[in-house]
Amino acid sequence: MGKQVDLLNEPILPALARLAVPIMATSLVQMAYNLTDMAWIGRLGSGAVTAVGTAGMYSWFSQGIAILAKTGGQVKVAHALGAGDEEAAARYARGAIQMGVVFALAFGAVCLVLAGPLIGFFGLASREIVESAMIYLRIACGCILFSYINMILTGLLTATGDSRTPFKVNVAGLVLNVILDPLLIFGAGPVPAMGTVGAAVATVAAQAAVTVLFILAIRRESRLFKGFSLFTPVPPYCRQEMVRIGMPAAVQNLIYAGISMILTRLVAGYGDKAVAVQRVGSQIESVSWMVGDGFAAAINSFIGQNFGAKQMDRVKRGFSTAIAMTALWGLCTTSLLIFMAGPLFSVFITEPAVLAGGVDYLRILGFSQLFMLVEQTSVGAFAGLGRTGFPSAVSVTLTSARIPMAVLFSATALGLNGIWWALTVSSILKGCVLYAGFLFVLKRMARGGEK
Repeated sequence: MGKQVDLLNEPILPALARLAVPIMATSLVQMAYNLTDMAWIGRLGSGAVTAVGTAGMYSWFSQGIAILAKTGGQVKVAHALGAGDEEAAARYARGAIQMGVVFALAFGAVCLVLAGPLIGFFGLASREIVESAMIYLRIACGCILFSYINMILTGLLTATGDSRTPFKVNVAGLVLNVILDPLLIFGAGPVPAMGTVGAAVATVAAQAAVTVLFILAIRRESRLFKGFSLFTPVPPYCRQEMVRIGMPAAVQNLIYAGISMILTRLVAGYGDKAVAVQRVGSQIESVSWMVGDGFAAAINSFIGQNFGAKQMDRVKRGFSTAIAMTALWGLCTTSLLIFMAGPLFSVFITEPAVLAGGVDYLRILGFSQLFMLVEQTSVGAFAGLGRTGFPSAVSVTLTSARIPMAVLFSATALGLNGIWWALTVSSILKGCVLYAGFLFVLKRMARGGEK
């Protein structure tokens, strides 16, 4: 079999599995990037974890900007390929990459110039932690271009049915990151110990290597990149359509990250060690939600191509299959976080006060994993139809509710744990509403009420 999955004709379960497994594996590789950094940084102490974790919030925030180009490009490329229009697919691919480059350069410049105020937002107590966070931010986000390009190319190749290439190149990047992390953080031979700076340099170097491998790989993708020229403009309507589809998802992710940053500021009120609990805990929890992103990307491309080909029965059955696969993974991660919280967290930090808080974090968030994965899969399904407005509105509304819930819950005997319960309750609500919403849309389309 070739690298590309025939999303229009293959049996649904094998097609989704062949497409989703490499995407999920790619997500796990990205998670391994983050966990590798955190594991080595954790050996420097909770202060280093806090510095990298707060600076890393802006890397996460920046992904919301990249998602505009990635989602718009992926959906329109899938629609064009499903309709058999390869020339249009190539135009959308070029436009998505052009937007990503512009966005990355602008965001990187902002982080280089405004690192002080950006880190100052969190109100950290230690000046040493603040200075380390500023340096990490300037390196990691100043060179965010590589991360943006990698995200967009992953989405574009997935839209063609090729999820194996992104997996292979990201594995190569992980291997490099695993080698560079301890070398640059702790030093060896002529290489000096650089601490948190070394972690940032290792991550950027690995991302740059992945970009080079992607560029070499896409030269073989004739439908999207034959005769590709970055500086050849695309028609305005291409950008407008990608912005229309990608903007709701981008706004949703930006607001989501922004709310998380506000919550981090609330967490910082319990001390710098509480921030370390949040950052390490969220990285461990990523074993669930990054795989959920993989499910979302797979169902996005599957539904996008079948919707473009007007095969609505496959759209409906594909969604049901993806939800079943998602539910199985959600039950596994729920069990992992609840029953293995202590051993998992102790891999990164063993300081007793931080470890105890980390166990509480993982167990509380464990109850939301199934619902969070259903939410992500439903969002991907809506995007495949080109309908990103409703899921974005739901996610923005219920994610915003985390702030008042966190304030209310933390004012009780729950204290810091009240903030974690606010995250769990909102995730449960989002999963239920978005799943029901997608089923409602399918029923309306089946009755001919919507086109």
